[in-house]
Amino acid sequence: MPQTNRQWILKGRPDGMVDPSLFELREVPIPPLENGQVRAKTLFLSFDPTQRMWMSKDTYMPIVPLGQPMRAVLTAQVIESKHRKYKPGDMVNGLAAWEEFVSFSPDKEETPPSKLPGHLDPALTLALAGTGLTAYFGLLEVGKPKAGDTVLVSGAAGATGSIVGQIAKLKGCRVIGIAGGPEKCAWITDKAGFDAAIDYKAERLNQRLAELCPKGIDLFFDNVGGDVLDAALANLARRGRVVISGAIAGYNEKVPPPGPRNYLSLLVQRGRMEGFF
Repeated sequence: MPQTNRQWILKGRPDGMVDPSLFELREVPIPPLENGQVRAKTLFLSFDPTQRMWMSKDTYMPIVPLGQPMRAVLTAQVIESKHRKYKPGDMVNGLAAWEEFVSFSPDKEETPPSKLPGHLDPALTLALAGTGLTAYFGLLEVGKPKAGDTVLVSGAAGATGSIVGQIAKLKGCRVIGIAGGPEKCAWITDKAGFDAAIDYKAERLNQRLAELCPKGIDLFFDNVGGDVLDAALANLARRGRVVISGAIAGYNEKVPPPGPRNYLSLLVQRGRMEGFF
């Protein structure tokens, strides 16, 4: 069994963009496994925009303490077990730390990594377990799409947005994605099956939304916030819904950006805007 563990430690708080100086690679001894514990080797780590918030402040999760390993969702393989329900070779998925070997106590932790069925692809499972569930429940339970709806997705080439668009298509919706650059826009239409794409870096967003959504946006799934949210609100349809999944446009800003200027569209169009976790 391994004797040392490699961990990425958070040693500073970000002020603006995240950079490598905020982290430190440490090697620490691995203690013997106790009764009821499981040890697994990390295979895949998920790097998501929400981790930027975990580094800075208490939100829906406690802030990551300085001097401790950074937090992430992972997929790992059990290499040692003193728990009746886990055996070496089992695949697990859950919230843990940026470290090569993770140890957990299933009977003592509120949300320990859960065991995965053996036939699932570990990398695909990691993608669907976090961002995939965000897309699924955010769209279906909060957004409540109906066949024929015009659905707009920001961050459409990202891990969450790309799945949102595909589920909306399965529900019979017309789906438009916002992404940055021709390569991403081509991918969401050619590969992910979106009906249209808007390149926010090269096109006038308000103008393109008016052209593509002449009857307005029935459902906007927002991962970005900022000016993109404002443009969508200005083009909202009657009884339109806005699902707030994230606001990555402002995560690295030193001063919080101003709130949406077009929020009165919610009043005029009898709309609804709802966040979720």
